[in-house]
Amino acid sequence: MAAKDPRALRANHLAAWAELGHLRAIGVLGEAYEGARIGLEAATPVYDLNGELLFLRTPVQKGRALRGYADMAMHHAFGEPLLALSSGVGWDEKGLLAEGRGIARDLGIEADDVRFVAYSYPKVALQFRQGETEVAMLELYTWMPVPPSRRGRDYEPPSNFERWSFLDEMPDEVRLERAERFSQRMDAWEDALGRTRIDFTTLDSAVLIDRAHFGRILGRTRELHFSSRQTDHFTCYELRGQETNVWCVGASVQMVLDFYRYEYSQVRLAQELGLGTLNNPNGLSYSQDQLVVTVLEKMTCQALDATMNASPYFSEFESEIDANRPLISFIPGHSRTVAGYTHSYLAPLGQQPFRGLLVFDPWPPNAGVITRWENYNTSTYRRTFTARVCTA
Repeated sequence: MAAKDPRALRANHLAAWAELGHLRAIGVLGEAYEGARIGLEAATPVYDLNGELLFLRTPVQKGRALRGYADMAMHHAFGEPLLALSSGVGWDEKGLLAEGRGIARDLGIEADDVRFVAYSYPKVALQFRQGETEVAMLELYTWMPVPPSRRGRDYEPPSNFERWSFLDEMPDEVRLERAERFSQRMDAWEDALGRTRIDFTTLDSAVLIDRAHFGRILGRTRELHFSSRQTDHFTCYELRGQETNVWCVGASVQMVLDFYRYEYSQVRLAQELGLGTLNNPNGLSYSQDQLVVTVLEKMTCQALDATMNASPYFSEFESEIDANRPLISFIPGHSRTVAGYTHSYLAPLGQQPFRGLLVFDPWPPNAGVITRWENYNTSTYRRTFTARVCTA
């Protein structure tokens, strides 16, 4: 646990309790989360490449059942404390460390320190160090060595398997604005809840509503269904893991095409996108983003009309999901799909309202993860791709 100062530890507990409790209060988190325990004392610290602590991967548990984990920001550059909540997903810190150390021994890597690093946020690796010097970095689950950074040398990203510092690559003005927003939000929670005697380790939405003076809780949530009618269908969308560590774009295109009932193997889509083969894969360079539009239309014989947006905004996610259409979302160095959103109409204590995305992420390879919900306010969105059925 990184926060050893009792005041800082209490502030972290308060922020996690308030942010997750707010989602429970507006109905985004179901009844299964009421009374759940936020395990900050058992959280995994995840660092930036520059060595600064970024966030804590925090288990959320009710009884013996693990409901998922929350990523709680420890660095103010995120702008808000809650980064994402992944539901129904396990996180085995001890198991990953043991497996990673075993792989490192087999590779002849000697290290006196190992820690989790967001080498391409939100993707995570194990960094092996001797003193303060890195001797190796292995991507979680695939255990492939993460190559050195090539940025700053007329850089054109050749793949989606690269390292970059979340903090060092953030513009100074953005970092300052987010840090101020983070402090204001923490101050607001402290003003509302800091002088009360509340167990900040256990979610209790009734206490939060009473103490934070929320009054009536309002919000809107929408997920993809088989049709635009929500009342008579279950969610209709499936996760596809990327079959190599650089085929996140191929997996994202596959998910969208599957939704529209066009079934192609990831190998075939990789061929169309110029992503190489299973034995010699590569990622999609930034200059080739438009290929996603081309392939979506080609593989459906123009039945889908695809569009790329270079300036994504939350209302686009809302309007597309309301129309029952998934989106492909590019963030720096990675591609995922979005199959739902949630939007609180009430800003907690005068702060920015929570806006979350239901993200079907193809990483880690051959598995993927569903994040319910990713905080839109703390993320950077580089591109979105939409596809609608041509009716003319």
